Amino acid sequence: MTAQSGELTASQIGANLPYLRRYARALTGSQNSGDKYALAALEAILAGEACFDSALPPKVALFRVFHAIWSSTGAPAGEDEADTGLAEKAQRHLRQLTPNTREALLLHTIEEFSAASTGTIMGVSEEEASELISIAYEEMSRATAGRVMIIEDEAVIAMDLEAIVTGMGHSVTGIARTEARAMDLAAEAASDLILSDIQLADNSSGIDAVNGILDKHGDRPVIFITAYPERLLTGEGPEPAFLISKPYTEEQVRSAVSQAMFFSSTETLKV
Repeated sequence: MTAQSGELTASQIGANLPYLRRYARALTGSQNSGDKYALAALEAILAGEACFDSALPPKVALFRVFHAIWSSTGAPAGEDEADTGLAEKAQRHLRQLTPNTREALLLHTIEEFSAASTGTIMGVSEEEASELISIAYEEMSRATAGRVMIIEDEAVIAMDLEAIVTGMGHSVTGIARTEARAMDLAAEAASDLILSDIQLADNSSGIDAVNGILDKHGDRPVIFITAYPERLLTGEGPEPAFLISKPYTEEQVRSAVSQAMFFSSTETLKV
């Protein structure tokens, strides 16, 4: 590899690293676990132990290296998290899923890979990848219904999120447009999951609202929504484990909600 090609590869990896870290965290439900796998992929590429295929689109090539490592470890989830009743319940549920379905679903919905690219990353055919995605949707639809709090200041988006969540069989405890209202709503009705924007109506912070709720009412899965996900995935401190981008698709929200419900706690940004 020439110096010029090496610099190009490094640049391509750097541009796609935030999205690899997002994907790794969604698989494990943890910033710590996810980042360990992302780091292992980078180290393997730098050490020449894994092939970064320059013939593939850079993001596909990077995720393919990650997947080879992930698969070789048996695809564990949240193995370094504190053991709680909810965590154990999540693990039991995960063990009942068809192998590779969660990976295929996340690659296709959250990371927006085509079925063909998903297959390339996972080392299966496009037809097999499509089948895994279909199975994942079917299995996720059987998940136990839960209560979801929505923190979102834009009325149209809030109504859309509510429709998606209730369409999945979950109930919505309420919609908050500000940090103060979110705190009040959390005190009024318990939730199993929080779906939160970052910037709220009065310039208050969805991140602060979520952290306040978790501190006062205990851990639960959280999904953050933002137009600039790369700004929240810098590696410079605690970051969200579940993150979807604006503008989002219904598939992305459905996938993220299903994935997040598997895990008992979500590490959130502290700012």
